[in-house]
Amino acid sequence: MLLATASVAVALASADTYVVVVALPDMMAGVGLGLDELQRATPVISGFLLGYIAVLPLIGRISDLVSRQRILLFCLALFVIGSAITAVSVELPVLVAGRVLQGIGGGGLVPATLALVADLWPPQRRGTPLGVVGAVQELGSVLGPLLGAAVLAVSDWRQIFWLNVVLGTVLAAILALTGGSGRQLQPRVLPTVLGLATVASGLLTLAAPDALASEVTLGIPFVPFAGTSRVATPLGVFTLALFLAFLAVNARSLSALLRRVDLLGAFCIAAVLGSLVLTFASADPEREVVGPWGWALVPLGLVAVAGYLWRHRAAPDPLVPRGLMTAGASGRRSTLVPALLVSTLVGVALVAVVVEIPLFARLTVTGSQTAAALLLVRFLVALPIGAIAGGWLLNRIGPAVLASSGLALAGFGLALMSGWGHGSLQSWSTTPVLALAGLGLGLALAPVNAAALADAPGDAHGIVSSLVVLARMVGMVAGLALLTAVGLRRYYATVSALPDQGNTAALAAAGVVQVQTVFLGGAIAAFLAAGVAVALSGPRSRGSGEPVHGRDHGRLGRLGRLGRLGRLGRLDHG
Repeated sequence: MLLATASVAVALASADTYVVVVALPDMMAGVGLGLDELQRATPVISGFLLGYIAVLPLIGRISDLVSRQRILLFCLALFVIGSAITAVSVELPVLVAGRVLQGIGGGGLVPATLALVADLWPPQRRGTPLGVVGAVQELGSVLGPLLGAAVLAVSDWRQIFWLNVVLGTVLAAILALTGGSGRQLQPRVLPTVLGLATVASGLLTLAAPDALASEVTLGIPFVPFAGTSRVATPLGVFTLALFLAFLAVNARSLSALLRRVDLLGAFCIAAVLGSLVLTFASADPEREVVGPWGWALVPLGLVAVAGYLWRHRAAPDPLVPRGLMTAGASGRRSTLVPALLVSTLVGVALVAVVVEIPLFARLTVTGSQTAAALLLVRFLVALPIGAIAGGWLLNRIGPAVLASSGLALAGFGLALMSGWGHGSLQSWSTTPVLALAGLGLGLALAPVNAAALADAPGDAHGIVSSLVVLARMVGMVAGLALLTAVGLRRYYATVSALPDQGNTAALAAAGVVQVQTVFLGGAIAAFLAAGVAVALSGPRSRGSGEPVHGRDHGRLGRLGRLGRLGRLGRLDHG
């Protein structure tokens, strides 16, 4: 029950990642932005991405220190609160803040769920559940745009996020009431009351319903101290006081937890990742790879890297345990580094298809954004199918052969796509090529996760899972910026060689050259990943006398798998 609920939550959060594809214009109008102010709306996207990426290592580490059930509930609660804030926002900063909270909560669900699989299944049996988790994550990319379009057809964009609130609340209730063993979490009364009061007061502040705000007496708490912001009001101050009281009541438990986490190391990693995201997000892809913020953020990121390396050596218990990257649980060399590299390259190949297929469709087939997005579904549907197949085949083939084969197939599909031109999307061969690329990338998901977790001790499952997810996201962010820059360079070179630069058909042909370049870059990334994946290795049987690694029996028992303890104690995580 715990894993099933967590998997559904992962699918919900993943769908929210892609829902902005169809809802962004309406969201911009909802906070007073016109379609000509798209640059001002970029924080709506980059804010979610920043929240998703920046705190992944910290959440992964915390999930190794508390029960998976609690961290899943915490992340889902953040996602629900962020969705509610997004739904009631009428100011851009509030909308961005809601998206950041959604990103933090949604991002934290994935590594916690992957770590849960590692806790509940021995290494030799993780293939299928890892494939299922990978599949539901990719399924969200299919459902997100479709769900958003369906809601927008009958209502406004705010209902998309209210739907998140309803579904997320139901899932949170299931998580709170029962875990794998049927035992309920016992919330403390005062912190729960203060937390709920803070959320209710905050949403009332942001919503400012006319029936109250326009009333002579009852409207006083909604009157801003200055300007028009709904946050700078007496009710906003009261919400802040409630939040501070909530923190004060939880201060002892929070301080006890934070003392066990390398906060300075987590801050350094967050600074590095934040600098990376904002550097690329602030760039104008038509003119630059590194945006104007990059001149300050790149040096800041380098300083943060140096700070983390120092902290990693000096801290008694660093955020990423020392030796995790080099030594496996059974004394062999860890395959975590090649797994992270493969995950990064998979992100590069994945983003090449997700971003460029709709663009290619608009250039060669139709000007309809919806029709172009539906063409992408052919690829996106194949991803979860490949993920499930990869999980099922993992223990029969092994991670190295399976991942290498899948990535080679994906590279071949992308290479074929790099030769597409006008009329290609009308050909019958389009669907099998897109399916080939999707299946190939999907096949690699479970092997990469399994190889990364195979050598990790039980008290590092969370941090390892977060690093794998993080590597893929970094590959998507950096890969999109680099491939787009190279593609645009070829585009402008092609345009400059045109005898008639006002010819619409010729400009569209130059755009096709750009897309072909990005597809070729994705193919190269997939083939490189296939080569690196040869170094992946799976679980091996543990010989007698080798140490047992894993979470303590009590924690596993809280996850409802007490019956597995005898067998887990005799299995090697390497």
